[in-house]
Amino acid sequence: MVEVGPGARALFEEAGTRLYEEALDANGLAVDDPRLLPGAELAEALALLLELGLLGREGNRYVAIDPTAAQSQVVSPLGQRGAELLAESSAWARTFGTLAHAWRRAPQPASGPVTEIRGDAIDPFIGAIVADAETELLTAQPQVGRNAAALAKAAERDSAALERGVRMRTLYQHAARRSSITHKYVATVTERGAEVRTLDEFFNRLIVVDRRLAIIPGREGHSVAIAIREPSLVAYLVDVFERHWERGRAFANNESSMLRDIAAEQRAMTIRMLIEGHADPVSAKRLGVSPRTYAGYVADLKEEFEAQTRFQLGYTMGQRGVSGHERPPASR
Repeated sequence: MVEVGPGARALFEEAGTRLYEEALDANGLAVDDPRLLPGAELAEALALLLELGLLGREGNRYVAIDPTAAQSQVVSPLGQRGAELLAESSAWARTFGTLAHAWRRAPQPASGPVTEIRGDAIDPFIGAIVADAETELLTAQPQVGRNAAALAKAAERDSAALERGVRMRTLYQHAARRSSITHKYVATVTERGAEVRTLDEFFNRLIVVDRRLAIIPGREGHSVAIAIREPSLVAYLVDVFERHWERGRAFANNESSMLRDIAAEQRAMTIRMLIEGHADPVSAKRLGVSPRTYAGYVADLKEEFEAQTRFQLGYTMGQRGVSGHERPPASR
């Protein structure tokens, strides 16, 4: 086996191949060629070609040799070494995976019951804990937000968990019903047994795995996640999820009465945002819609209450006792 590396390959590509082709064209190279003498410009290239078996000496000339035999001495061992490195890499990955699994399942890890995860480490961490789920996944996604690629990746990951027998419930805001990519994700996971509901109220992002580990966003937003293993805190977050879940409406239900109720709930929340005095971007985020869509909701309310300005709208709603907490008409 010939030992080669990046330096030898660079020399071979820059000068060796040219020298080999010259030996072919000239039916050999003179041994006393000044360029090939020790210390000359092509001396290193000549030594490499001789070592690789691409040139051989016959009398007073260096002649070219069929490169097929030389290739087997270089490429095949490299391929074997690459396969060995891949196997070794997989073995190390399995070993670390076992340790990571044990660390995630430990009731009180060395770092404490609350762990901060940052940046690029968040998605792999979530993927790992979902892969370890055994009985149940609870997820809450307040805004549509995720793009098609992210939802496709989530669908693949969550489908694998569902096929293992894990029960899954997901909660979105009503605005998610407007997203075609969310519909595609929901269709994929519900086919495998997941349950999905939507709610008008704003809620924070939440993932709970087997009721032993919860993930919530940090104060910095999407760049930081907090993993919680403290049993009392996890139980509290599960209770919050269950309360929201009971008020949610099945994503798959598209009956006209249901859609009317959803529209009424979004209208009521828009009224509450106006009364509480939130800025439009904040209100839009809490409804899970774009600022333009939220502006359309406000315009609809102006038309409904025959108001020209927001001040007139607030005054008219106040005169009529409208608070945004009224039950939808279909429920009265």
